[in-house]
Amino acid sequence: MRLIGLAVVLALSLALAPLAGEAQQAGKMPRIGVLSGPLSANLARIKAFREGLGELGYVEGKSIVIEWRFLEDKGDRLPALAVELTRLKVDVLVAFGPASTQAAKEATNTIPIVMAQVNDPIGAGFVASLARPGGNITGLSVMAPELSGKKLELLKEIVPKLSRVAVFGTSTLPGNAQSVKETELAAKTLGLQLQYLGVEDPKDLDTAFRNAVSWRAHAIIVLQSPVFGSRRKALAELAVKNRLPAMYPHSDYMDAGGLMFYGPNTSDLFRRAATYVDKILKGAKPTDLPVEQPTKFELVVNLKTAKALGLTIPQSVLLRADQVIE
Repeated sequence: MRLIGLAVVLALSLALAPLAGEAQQAGKMPRIGVLSGPLSANLARIKAFREGLGELGYVEGKSIVIEWRFLEDKGDRLPALAVELTRLKVDVLVAFGPASTQAAKEATNTIPIVMAQVNDPIGAGFVASLARPGGNITGLSVMAPELSGKKLELLKEIVPKLSRVAVFGTSTLPGNAQSVKETELAAKTLGLQLQYLGVEDPKDLDTAFRNAVSWRAHAIIVLQSPVFGSRRKALAELAVKNRLPAMYPHSDYMDAGGLMFYGPNTSDLFRRAATYVDKILKGAKPTDLPVEQPTKFELVVNLKTAKALGLTIPQSVLLRADQVIE
């Protein structure tokens, strides 16, 4: 019910966008552009970002205007949506992930860009360094090499005979190569074999699972990708159907039936993205705002899915979990 309510509120705000735009012209309110993946996959992030703005005193339609642009299924639309936002002359462009940040970067080198969640901003060429971004982009990075090791360790705890892990990723996504490299290094330390399986389009999911099963994988790690974002439920169902325990890139996969998530608290990241917007609207330049890394992490376990997979989650894991879905 909470998600449905949020969707209704968002739909209303989008419907009122033209009126808000007129008010902005009259009162010269700051205008924020938001570029995101599928709406259905980002409701919690939108809520957190709005809450962050609200805590800083911003009220949508009264003290700021937000232009929302969502990608729905067609990946080639992101660049066009980014250009659309630049033509609206937004004061700040907030990109919800690496694909959105790449599209925003290609669309403008003058409008400040706040990346809300990017795993490798340096490797992707978004910033020169975390301390000194050096251009019109700053924001939040989830680059944390130790996360890959912890994810694999957790999989080993719940799958005692784990030796082969399939990695699902999208090669064209900025930061994907770094994520794969970090996972490979962690796997080598833990004595695990990895097989990388590219999923460039939703239609590749079935093939990826067939290949994972053929390779006799014991589990899978799903990397961040907009290809998976709108297919969370299908992905979780295929994992159960193929008897493959999976570690997912975001906690919202758990609501769709995913087994386990460990990583940065996404809501915290998106609340903090609002602080960058605030600083930029008050005159700060992106190049002077260091890129920040996660400070809050969470472990979520779905016992319903574990039961469907025939897994018994050790008590040691459950005691460390921030959330257990029963």
